[in-house]
Amino acid sequence: MLNQIGTWLTDPTHWTGPNGIPQRILEHLIYSGISLLISALIAIPLGIMVGHSGRAKWTVSLANSLRAVPSLGLLFAVALWLGPKIASSLAYVIPSVIVLILLAVPPILSGTYAGIQGVDPAARDAAKGMGMRGGEVLRKVEIPCALPLMLSGFRSATLQVIATATIAASISLGGLGRYLIDGLSVSDYAEMASGAILVALLALLLDGLIALVQRFAVSPGLSGKFRNTPGNRPVVSTTARGDAATETASPTDRADEQREALV
Repeated sequence: MLNQIGTWLTDPTHWTGPNGIPQRILEHLIYSGISLLISALIAIPLGIMVGHSGRAKWTVSLANSLRAVPSLGLLFAVALWLGPKIASSLAYVIPSVIVLILLAVPPILSGTYAGIQGVDPAARDAAKGMGMRGGEVLRKVEIPCALPLMLSGFRSATLQVIATATIAASISLGGLGRYLIDGLSVSDYAEMASGAILVALLALLLDGLIALVQRFAVSPGLSGKFRNTPGNRPVVSTTARGDAATETASPTDRADEQREALV
């Protein structure tokens, strides 16, 4: 079976033409990208508003309840209801995008809300004490502090959308899911397995790219990049004055103590 999968993936005919792997990957990325973009435009402002104001928290619970809806059943329901009303090839695209949006909104919304809500109140108070208004506190304190959870939510949504976009092929849409549907129709298990492998690799690649963006976008103070480094680690030293312990803040202070002892 592994030899058959390798033969299928390395066959030059599968890398060219309208049904080739590059074209299918491009289609998969287009559908997924449109869905993620619209989801982010909906979920991020809503999550920021709810997290900042503390109002309408029910929207987060409502969005999370959508995760329990079966993706395939929802796709067929939307396609049957909306498809006949659209007299173009978009009759297959729009229902698929709507379903993917409904799947991507909950993790993005939850991550944004949790990030804003979880900001340390002391940080807010300090910002207000410096004279910042509500909008400035949101832009300069809350959103930067919430960025790790916001990106984590978007990262989770990306993985879910990339994986779920394969089922869109069941209503005659393109993408990598075509290899699973077409392979199943002719019992070509090498094609089905190859399509599954391509979807997994694409998901891992995008997950790695988002993790790289998160590494550079998040402040080092929030990510803990400089935590416990030699230059920032506190040094604890004990003296012979009873059982008392003196904590020094840096290697420089310890050196001063050693010089005083020598004198």
